[in-house]
Amino acid sequence: MSDKPDLELALIQSELAWQDPVANRAHFGALLEQARGADLVVLPEMFSTGFSMHSAELAEPEDGPTVQWLREQARRIDAVITGSLIIQAVDGSYRNRLLWARPDGSLAHYDKRHLFRMAGEHKHYSAGDAQVLLELKGWRVRPLICYDLRFPVWSRDPATTDLLLYTANWPAARRQHWNRLLPARAIENLCYVAAVNRIGSDGNGHPYSGDSQVLDFQGEALLAPGEAAGVFRVSLKAAELAAYRERFPADRDADHFHLDIF
Repeated sequence: MSDKPDLELALIQSELAWQDPVANRAHFGALLEQARGADLVVLPEMFSTGFSMHSAELAEPEDGPTVQWLREQARRIDAVITGSLIIQAVDGSYRNRLLWARPDGSLAHYDKRHLFRMAGEHKHYSAGDAQVLLELKGWRVRPLICYDLRFPVWSRDPATTDLLLYTANWPAARRQHWNRLLPARAIENLCYVAAVNRIGSDGNGHPYSGDSQVLDFQGEALLAPGEAAGVFRVSLKAAELAAYRERFPADRDADHFHLDIF
């Protein structure tokens, strides 16, 4: 059985102001008040701008205003806050970067590996080249971004991930894919999955259906607000995860493989 505590999640499903970081920071700042008491708060992909290909115009430096805002908000509500935004890295490249802002002011990050070529993301951003495994209250959390969901090898790792975390701007046109792939990731990895998507329409006229959700290790929904806007809370049970893995240790028969980055 597990000796780690349960993990309290808050997922924020919302519309986004198109390419307007100031408006989005104000909007999410108010919503974060409702997330107090959570250990981890998850925002959508590119939460400060929407899914924009105007990387050169919208990118912030690694210590830019939204990065500082995330740090301040994490301290204010005493929780880890995560979501992705457009960053210009120190090497000059543009990244769709998930930031993991801790209450003590420290940061970790994950750069989106799989760039959505159907929207030209690969022409405006540089892909990440490293998986990331983060720790929170003894839980091992693997953050991923949107299109990464379609690539199961990238979601696997030699360690035992407790929570796969997807932040997204996943359009309504492909909501069926989203709703089928997320349970598959939970089942094949014997872990919880939390996924946050946006709602509303973006500046290109693409509608988003939300479908943010939290799934247990059998792919069963613990939280599924559909298209509703709001802050949604759920508690992940460490003992239930440990007991299931003990009863059904399919990971012991997993294939070994080597992941090539190119």
